[in-house]
Amino acid sequence: MKPNRVVCSVLAVLWTASVFCTAHVEAARPPNLVFILADDLGWTDLGCQGSRYYETPAIDALAAEGMRFTAYYNCQNCAPTRAALMSGQYAPRTGIYTVASGARGKEADRRMIPVDNVQKLPLDKVTVAEALRRAGYRTGMFGKWHLGTDDRHHPSQRGFDEAIVANGRHFDFKPVPPEPVAANAYLADWLTDHAVDFIRRHREEPFFLYLPHFAVHSPLQAKADLIERFRNRPAAEGHNHAVYAAMIASVDESVGRVMACLESLGLADDTVLIFSSDNGGVGGYASPVFEGRKGTTDNWPLREGKGSLHEGGVRVPLLVRWPGHVKPGSRCDAPLIHVDLYPTLLALAGAEAPTGQPLDGASFAGLLTANEHEMAKRPPIFWHFPGYLESYIRENTWRTTPVSVIRDGDFKLMEFLEDGHLELYNLDEDLSETTNLAATLPDKRDELLGRLREWRVRLDAPMPQPIRR
Repeated sequence: MKPNRVVCSVLAVLWTASVFCTAHVEAARPPNLVFILADDLGWTDLGCQGSRYYETPAIDALAAEGMRFTAYYNCQNCAPTRAALMSGQYAPRTGIYTVASGARGKEADRRMIPVDNVQKLPLDKVTVAEALRRAGYRTGMFGKWHLGTDDRHHPSQRGFDEAIVANGRHFDFKPVPPEPVAANAYLADWLTDHAVDFIRRHREEPFFLYLPHFAVHSPLQAKADLIERFRNRPAAEGHNHAVYAAMIASVDESVGRVMACLESLGLADDTVLIFSSDNGGVGGYASPVFEGRKGTTDNWPLREGKGSLHEGGVRVPLLVRWPGHVKPGSRCDAPLIHVDLYPTLLALAGAEAPTGQPLDGASFAGLLTANEHEMAKRPPIFWHFPGYLESYIRENTWRTTPVSVIRDGDFKLMEFLEDGHLELYNLDEDLSETTNLAATLPDKRDELLGRLREWRVRLDAPMPQPIRR
């Protein structure tokens, strides 16, 4: 499923928030904004992304009615992605690099002291919800937050007029704040009930709805009737898990219900609907001990999966629909990253950026609405992970060790911080990252390494320190 080297079918001329100045809607009311985020859904876990096992008719319809981005990136696991989406800032500015601690795995196997990890979004960060609320939007969030749920850090205190946090289990879950839950309620359905209710109650005013599902994160739990649908289905290209397939089907049902609600209320044409996942799927892990690739799913042709800074861990689906503005069935191969969403939503809403808070991304609103132009070159995109994530498939190995990454155009450079070794890939020619070009393209290697290190200095990115034994 390697993307062809094509120019986006709908392209931007500039990569700044001002790119959207010519594309603002002339009507007094700005568009509604709906962002549905799956959890741990891999790049190929949708029908429109190539799966021949999982069923996603609603999400496939969303892709057919809008634009599919083939090179959109988040972080390697959930908390740093959510921090970047809400703050518009890379991890060195928020201090959120992972879940819990970056000192994962066995201490004896680590060669560096990881940077301390922040677990709650700092209170001085103005969230995208706060910025949109200042612009007149009603804001609602229902689902997985993962940026703090105490009285000060709960999303209800971070810009959302209405907010319920619920994750951890798909049955027998406990919302925060507490709320009655019917016996045998399934979390994806329950969250969608709240999302649809929010849309109905606020249909007369612009709204921002953030629906971050806990599905398809473990524990693997699904509705019995959906599991039965997939129980005897033949495996296809590493996709073979009936319970996981049923969980994807529930996320798809959620997307379909939101789309149906917007249509029934006459809001579909006035709503920008966005769908993505927080990181790569749990699978595709190569093992020298066992044959094949291991995990719940498989991200092939991408290398590795959740927790890795290779493509399978960070490249995820991104679909955007806005009838009358986004060309149906269009596709864009331009690289985008999580910090781009904040300025994009502000541009779509005609909202002002917060003062005193640098936004690290670039609006891609123009990609959605401009006519066919040759794309201007965007700035590089970056990751910095100064910690460890243990392997899922065998002991004493890692999904990632401390690493910094830059992607610029077709090239991606990874600097592994334990020993300084470098990996350079041309993703246009080698999407699966099989051929390290660091030795054969020294000029490109050194150019990207210099830009990566300059970026770390500019953001004052903290570095893990060697353990001296």
